[in-house]
Amino acid sequence: MYIVKYQGNFGFIKPWTAVRDGETFSQQFITPSILEGIEKKLFPEMLSTRGEIRKIMRYKLKYSSINIQQEQTQTRGLKYLSKEKMMIRKHSILKRGVMVNPVLYLAFDNKEDAVQASRQHICLCRNEDIMLPDSDIQNLTDEEFSELNGFELRFGESDQSFLVGYNRFDKCKPMYGWLEVSGKPVLNINE
Repeated sequence: MYIVKYQGNFGFIKPWTAVRDGETFSQQFITPSILEGIEKKLFPEMLSTRGEIRKIMRYKLKYSSINIQQEQTQTRGLKYLSKEKMMIRKHSILKRGVMVNPVLYLAFDNKEDAVQASRQHICLCRNEDIMLPDSDIQNLTDEEFSELNGFELRFGESDQSFLVGYNRFDKCKPMYGWLEVSGKPVLNINE
């Protein structure tokens, strides 16, 4: 496999991509729909495919910490207050985790795809969270990749699987997977 390493100062994964973050702690993994979105960004010719990942074989994600931040949101609907004769939107507070110093490894089965990916930046969900590629492409076996430090959500249903969200690229179908943790996925800042 050909491995491209991406790094950034921070990265953001939306909690609504994975059920509810308080239930799944989704900052520790990338869901199938997020990985599919990254693939479509790197390979625009894949935009017409839906609900499948063809070029990225595997990934590993690690980071130094998660910084919990709050964001105020408003509901879509309006509520009419008859006494005040006015419409209001209700407010809510969401807590979201921002990864500090994320490192993402993407594995490809051919060198051409890895080279194309290594010439582009990616975002983990929002355009502000840019991760840049290293210029070196590693060639690792599946076993060597499995030994890299990091979190990896293995996609599919098994006795270890749990619901990780609903695929926005594929008619909101449920997505399942199980989490594999290898080595030390939370980095020491001094490393």
